[in-house]
Amino acid sequence: MGISHYIKDIGRGARGARAVTREQAQDLLGQVLDGRVTDLEIGAFCIAMRIKGESVEEMCGFLDALHARSRRFAASARPTVVLPSYNGARRLPVLTPLLALLLAREGLPVLVHGMRTEARRVLASDVLQALDIPATQAGCDHPAELAAIAPGTVAHIATGDLQPGLARLLAVREVIGLRNPGHSVAKLYTPCAGANVLVSSYTHPEYAAMLQACLQAQGATALLSRGLEGEVVADPRRSPRYDGFVRGTHRLLQEQLPGTSNEIPGLPEAIDVATTADYTRRVLAGELPVPAAIAQQVAFILQIAQALEAAPTPSAPGA
Repeated sequence: MGISHYIKDIGRGARGARAVTREQAQDLLGQVLDGRVTDLEIGAFCIAMRIKGESVEEMCGFLDALHARSRRFAASARPTVVLPSYNGARRLPVLTPLLALLLAREGLPVLVHGMRTEARRVLASDVLQALDIPATQAGCDHPAELAAIAPGTVAHIATGDLQPGLARLLAVREVIGLRNPGHSVAKLYTPCAGANVLVSSYTHPEYAAMLQACLQAQGATALLSRGLEGEVVADPRRSPRYDGFVRGTHRLLQEQLPGTSNEIPGLPEAIDVATTADYTRRVLAGELPVPAAIAQQVAFILQIAQALEAAPTPSAPGA
């Protein structure tokens, strides 16, 4: 069928563009993920959405399409914390692995998913490999459901092993130089069955309201804040606003606190894999302090996970 009729709506410029419905967005991205559209259509879709911006209904439809086509990890005994990681380090070390391992130390199963979307950045997956945590492999002959992540452990997996179509869409950035809806969807992507806590972030404040509304509409359990250079981990120099969600119910956990600290004990200036892995090991061993901002983020994630565990399980439709 193609997606040209959708492009006619979303591609009419900043003033004339019209958002598509949730159902239409699900069909649109579904065709893209399934590889049923041309490269020219994908380019037009990416540019049109970049100009127009995603609506909440469109984001929900895109997520519906993605989750319907994704491999997923089986449910764990405790809520799985999901850390999307798609930006990596640019000026400061990538501290997403530290966040993941601190959460695992608290007894939670943790999933990090991501891929390289910018050529010259150090990835969280590279640091995890250096910490002797191998990536989960899921070839084309692998079952749709992957083994559950044990509480107290960290798993990481490449996007292409979960949903190859999303990896292809994210790779379009290398050609056109601009982010596209795949980047927004990836930050809300929870490829696991059972209870989970998504940790998501935004770089530009104007995205905060849209992401909040999307998490509420999806009935998600999540922690949302401004991240570190596009990563979901907190910037160790600042204490941002934190918004919490438990099955879609929103609560402001903390307003942004003023001030910036330029002195983080032990935080290295170098951002290479070996240096970042060594810093992470030393923090976990207690040789260096956990940055206060990241300790606070861990506490909020634990609070949300515990609230989810304590909440009554929703009844099935018609029960």
